Amino acid sequence: MADHKVLAGAHVVLPTGIVENGRVIVAGDRIAGSSPEGAPTVDLTGHWLVPGFVDMHNHGGGGASFTSGTADDVLKGVHTHRLHGTTTVVASFVTGEMDFLTQRAGLLSELAEQGELAGLHFEGPFISPCRKGAHDETLLRDPDPADVRKLIDAARGQAKMVTLATELPGGLDSVRLLAEHGVIAAIGHTDATYEQTVAAIDAGATVATHLYNAMPALGHRAPGPIAALLEDERITVELINDGTHLHPAALELAFHHAGPERVAFITDAMDAAGFGDGRYMLGPLEVEVKDSVARLVEGGSIAGSTLTLDRAFKRAVTIDGLPVESVVQAISANPARLLGAYDRVGSLEPGKDADIVVLDADFDLKGVMRKGEWIVDPTAAATV
Repeated sequence: MADHKVLAGAHVVLPTGIVENGRVIVAGDRIAGSSPEGAPTVDLTGHWLVPGFVDMHNHGGGGASFTSGTADDVLKGVHTHRLHGTTTVVASFVTGEMDFLTQRAGLLSELAEQGELAGLHFEGPFISPCRKGAHDETLLRDPDPADVRKLIDAARGQAKMVTLATELPGGLDSVRLLAEHGVIAAIGHTDATYEQTVAAIDAGATVATHLYNAMPALGHRAPGPIAALLEDERITVELINDGTHLHPAALELAFHHAGPERVAFITDAMDAAGFGDGRYMLGPLEVEVKDSVARLVEGGSIAGSTLTLDRAFKRAVTIDGLPVESVVQAISANPARLLGAYDRVGSLEPGKDADIVVLDADFDLKGVMRKGEWIVDPTAAATV
């Protein structure tokens, strides 16, 4: 008989709503529908039980970079985010030489095959020099479908998303190619007009890479990509809810307009997440992290974030005033669906992986379970 645990007494957030004084039964590495008599019970009265967080846009953490670190470095970064409730993470790369990116894709696809990563995301090199953010302009290139195909092939079925400036030559053909291969075409780091963005969505793009950031602002005569991305039911918008990347009113506008079923909270984290201030490298560019805000040493562009999803969750509920169920959708269910992983993760339902986050009444993280094992034990935390 599988090892059973009963997590009892908490506010349990299910796809159907919140169950007060609920319980979640864990059998081995899965959530179960019932438990045998006498199964050990963990009393979590006054706490929240939510599904493990799913981060579909993350460049590293714990001092480790997914773009340039060794396999051990990558695992260290993944573990850092697990300690903050992210039980499913996609490794995002920044712009690099094509040969370097294909080599990295080979290395990281192995970790994805082993189940440590939920896949790979190429953010660049197919982005606009006008909206490059923390990417090396000398390495940018137009989205030639042949080059896009090279990266997909190098990832051996583990490529989940490619961010493109779809207005560039080859952009729409690349979107079609990605859609045909079951890879998310994400519109981002773009200088596109409203009309060009609509064309890219019609071609098969389904995600807005960190909406608002690295794209033209919303204008009343030239609405640009933001309006096109917010209004279209086919698009899920990524939002970095760290209080630095977005004004709370911009977040509220996106959430109100897209609705909770079309938002994905991401970290866009770099090495310093869960690690601290200091100097870091993001790809070939030097970054200074000061007061937890990462900026390029040269030019001062925001360079990813130091966010972890537990902080994004707490901020969404306590500062932004969003309903807990909506935050769970944005931080777990929606990204899991986009990644094709909702049959295993993203909600607390029998048969799924026992990926569970325990939050206290103030929405501070107290426990993290991944596949039935405590990474952060809430009973240990209670005695500290």
